[in-house]
Order: sequence, then C-alpha cells, then structure tokens
Amino acid sequence: MTQNPEISRSISTGGFVTNYHDVGSGAPVLLIHGSGPGVSAWANWRLLLPVLSQTRRVIAPDMRGFGFTERPANPAEASAYTMAAWVQQAVDLLDALEIEQADLVGNSFGGALSLALAIAHPKRVRRLVLMGSVGVPFEITPGLDAVWGYTPSVEVMRGLLDIFAFSRALVTDELAHLRYQASVQPGFQEAFAAMFPAPRQRWVDAMASSEAAIRALPHNTLVVHGREDRVIPLANSLTLANWIERAQLHVFGQCGHWTQIEHAARFAQLVENFLAEADAQAA
Repeated sequence: MTQNPEISRSISTGGFVTNYHDVGSGAPVLLIHGSGPGVSAWANWRLLLPVLSQTRRVIAPDMRGFGFTERPANPAEASAYTMAAWVQQAVDLLDALEIEQADLVGNSFGGALSLALAIAHPKRVRRLVLMGSVGVPFEITPGLDAVWGYTPSVEVMRGLLDIFAFSRALVTDELAHLRYQASVQPGFQEAFAAMFPAPRQRWVDAMASSEAAIRALPHNTLVVHGREDRVIPLANSLTLANWIERAQLHVFGQCGHWTQIEHAARFAQLVENFLAEADAQAA
C-alpha cells in the first residue's frame, strides 16, 4: 500500500494530536494552509516544501478541523473552530517543537491566522508572508461563499477549482476527482460543514483583526496576491500593505487564488529571497 503523503508526523498540541510535516534544517518557517474543502497542509504546500526546505526548516501542520489532525469527537463543536483556538494550536505546536521564534507563511485563512498569531504573540514571529490573505474586513465574495458552502460532489468540486485557478489548464477532471475524494474522507466534510455555516459573512468578520492591531505590527511582511483572485479580493492585500508599516506587496498577474501552485517556482523564489534578506539583516 502506498503511504498517503498528506500524513506525516504526529505531536500532542493542547489535548489533541496534530499531523504536521517537518523537513529541512535551519531557521524555522511555519506554513499555514487555507480553508478549502478537503484541504491539508500537504495539498496546499506540496510544491513549496521541497524548495524552501533546501535552506531552512519548514513545518506545515494541518490546523484542527482540516487534514489529518485529530478532530473533536463532536464534529459540530464550534469552540474548536475559532481563531483563538487555531492560534493556540500553532503556539502549542511551536512549544512542543521547542521553537522560540519562526517565520510565518499564511495562505488565505492561514493569512488571517498568521496575523492573529503575530498580534497575540509578536515575539514568536520573526517575519510574515501573507498570501491571498483574509484578516481584514471585506464583503464576502461569491467565490468564498461557494467555497465555504461546498456540498460534496465531483461537479461542485470542479466548479470550485474553476473559481480557484486562473488557468483552466490546471482544472482537470483528474484533479476534480482527487480533491473530491479528499473532501469526503471520514470526518472531513462533517467538520468543514460545522466551521462555516450560513450566513457566512460572520466568519469573514470573525477572522478579521483590528486595524489598530495590524498597524502596530513591527514585523517585516511580504504581502502576495493573485490579480485575478475570485475568492479573496486583491483589495485585502492593498489594505494590508497600507496598514503594515514594514510591508512590501507583490501582485502576480494571470493568477487566481492559487499563487503557490499557479506560479509555484516564482512564488518559492520570492519567499526565499524575502526570508534570505531577513537572514542577512539579522547576521
């Protein structure tokens, strides 16, 4: 039997077990995935992990409710799926791995979590990379509403992939079947449905950090967005680049919500260059 690459190491984090990937050596980087149906750290970061781990230690956990991290016995346990709970899981993971400080790379939902973590525990964070990030106030897009309102079928998954990607070449029947199968593994859809029930604007609002707290962030921050993103508006990243004093912004043209997949090599190089510059400044 071929081992599922989505399942890697296990570690106790605050009363439950987190599934996480831990590759490479050097300065630690924590990758936090997005919130699509059937998502896992591996699905989100599989193209970035082998590149970034050539120069640094890369840790990519499944946040609770996603992937192969242990879920609550009651899939509708709402207290498990709050920004405060996810931030605590990330801190518990860093503590368990004896990592005092890490760079954060957050995708979409993971961007909101990275912001919240940096605000609550600023000394645990060295640098921030926010990609297609949630975390500021915005009116929910039809694309995000469709993603969070997913009901399992190959056809619906195919439609979501069309929303995620700019290039239709990426949206194959094989990928739609694979992502559908990922979304209906035991416990996956039950947890996903419990996280973002309608009306869904409230979950956008719940993930937003305050403007004052974001403006007070001292961290060097790379803000990345796909110009044609139909899930999270480009305006989010413009706002973040404006509010965060030490921010720089990179917008990828001909790119949807999948920057790390649609422009994998360029995204990896951009992140590596940003973190290497921080290494040089710290030396």
